Amino acid sequence: MTEPERWQVSTEAAEVYESCFVPAIFGAWVGPVADAAAIGPGDRVLDVGCGTGVLAREALRRVGREGHVVGLDLNEGMLAVGARTEPGIEWRHGDAAALPFEDASFDVVVSQFAIMYLPERVNSLREMWRTLAPEGRLAIAAWAPLDHARGYEILVDVAARRCGREAADVLAAPFVLGDRAELAGLFDDSGISGARVTLHEGSIRFPSVEEFIRIEVKGSPLAEMVSDEAMEALAAESESALAEFVVPSGEIVMPMDAHIVTASKA
Repeated sequence: MTEPERWQVSTEAAEVYESCFVPAIFGAWVGPVADAAAIGPGDRVLDVGCGTGVLAREALRRVGREGHVVGLDLNEGMLAVGARTEPGIEWRHGDAAALPFEDASFDVVVSQFAIMYLPERVNSLREMWRTLAPEGRLAIAAWAPLDHARGYEILVDVAARRCGREAADVLAAPFVLGDRAELAGLFDDSGISGARVTLHEGSIRFPSVEEFIRIEVKGSPLAEMVSDEAMEALAAESESALAEFVVPSGEIVMPMDAHIVTASKA
């Protein structure tokens, strides 16, 4: 299975992503990323790897009537959910490594937690830079190392025992660019000069450990990889393994930090 194939999800999984992952994880990051890109009224904005469009929707709010926002993703299930959620965004199916736009088409290019899954990261960054207008701003978010997300670190270990190495690798995949120097090196290799990498602290919140496990499985490629029995075993062991993160309300709150990389085009 190739990486693009692995990270294609059904529309049903995209619905889980929008209704569960967005409020629990991704929604909290749209402000920091949009601020880092200095998105403002009238801007033309491209969101690469937009998913269901949580960042694109924030960009649309900020650009106002005079601006324009395009959300691009390779996953048609994500785009279908995004288009239904916000028709005011231009939704485009496409590959980040071959963006279907002219040079200098956008004032701002952003990408939130997508670069880790791009098989051609350097080419994708070159394409983002190519489509950025002079004096345009780029802001890319990537998760910090796995040890900055202790809950996921524990879950990866439990999944390896209960569901196998392949399932554990899916859970660990978001953190593959956690090394600051490696992340910065991608921008250097892409010819993007003056990129700055900034660590931002964050956290995630789910209604319960059981719901956290259910969402992780049903809202990702694990839905096609993990049986109901394996998911039950994963949830059962995770209840005790993740108990330190359960707050009095019964919710689970875990630290999860990210790097935001910014650059401005001369």
